Amino acid sequence: MYAVVGCNECAAMWLLSDPRTSESATCPRCGKTHRTAKLKRFFESEDREAAREARAALLAKERDESAAFAEVDHVSELERAVEDAGIGDREYLEAGGIDADAVSEAGARAEGGGSGSRTRTETVRDAVEAVDEPTEENVVARASERGVPAEAAREILTKLTRRGELSESRGRYRVL
Repeated sequence: MYAVVGCNECAAMWLLSDPRTSESATCPRCGKTHRTAKLKRFFESEDREAAREARAALLAKERDESAAFAEVDHVSELERAVEDAGIGDREYLEAGGIDADAVSEAGARAEGGGSGSRTRTETVRDAVEAVDEPTEENVVARASERGVPAEAAREILTKLTRRGELSESRGRYRVL
């Protein structure tokens, strides 16, 4: 279950995954903590993509851009269009005289990839799920035990939270 909810302090709207399972939620813009039961729900759906699309439509309406939003394809279509636009990474590298295969291999080594091992991002996400108390300290410690430098683990936690793949509430993380 996904809900599009809004902050009564700063009017931010965000996606809340399964609002029935947590007592509180923190506004990503202003940081105010809200009781999930009291948050205004603008839209609810079992489908994450439908909730994302509803949030986008609500934000467009709020900015008097509903007509422009209606002309835009679904988010997934836009993502495909972006992927198809311009030249690919391989073409770009080779046009600059760089061996694309060597770059790919170096990237896999830097991420700890290859031979079935996990990337740093996967290791941090796994750590969030594996530790009993998923605080930043515990998650970083678990990821560090598995080869992810502590500072990199903290940065990955921040990035995953910003991208909406993790949520953080009262200092505890969970995978969405």
